Amino acid sequence: MKKIFNLLLCFFPFITLNAQIHEIGVFLGGSNFIGDVGSTTYIAPDKLAVGVLYKWNKSPRHSYRFSFTNSTIAGKDSKSEESSRNKRGFSFKNNVRELSAGLEFNFFDFNLHDEDLKITPYIFSGLNYFRYDELYIENGITEKYDSSGSFAIPIILGIKSNISRDFVLAAEIGARYTFTDNIDGSNPKNESFSDNRFGNLNNNDWYVFTGVTLTYTFGQKPCYCAE
Repeated sequence: MKKIFNLLLCFFPFITLNAQIHEIGVFLGGSNFIGDVGSTTYIAPDKLAVGVLYKWNKSPRHSYRFSFTNSTIAGKDSKSEESSRNKRGFSFKNNVRELSAGLEFNFFDFNLHDEDLKITPYIFSGLNYFRYDELYIENGITEKYDSSGSFAIPIILGIKSNISRDFVLAAEIGARYTFTDNIDGSNPKNESFSDNRFGNLNNNDWYVFTGVTLTYTFGQKPCYCAE
């Protein structure tokens, strides 16, 4: 009976919390845009991006990740290396409010119950939903005519380390492929502005968040059975 009781104690944490540990924290960094207006440089953060995130670590190799991030997304043709954009001289600003959910995978084991220093690269992907303003450009002036929402697929690469017993620091670059082509006002959906469309109307917009995350870890340590 005692052996059975000890065995049940070993499995109880897995039944209740599945030996999980949690992280909650903040993201701080910058954003840049890739589309029909502005610079064509892929990674060039020029606007502040801030957010909060939560991770549910299911194993030392993977976790479910949820986040909310807010940033101004902007572009100026004057910053582009393309002469045609420089001559055109368009610019825009938009506000993106993003909800994200997906799976983060660690290339190496990252067991937060082990207090030794650990470093691992990681990759994240999933599905994002974001709100933004519908824009159009008339005579070089950008105007808002509506608010809208769309989805995006995030592709995030990063590296992280446990800098103390309770905190994890990470640096990451995350591109978002969106399902819209009008963050910059180049392809308004409203047919009233069909004459204001320009650029490559077959390519959707991208935006990129580059920055750091700092998370606080908490949760129940799993029970290991003695052989």
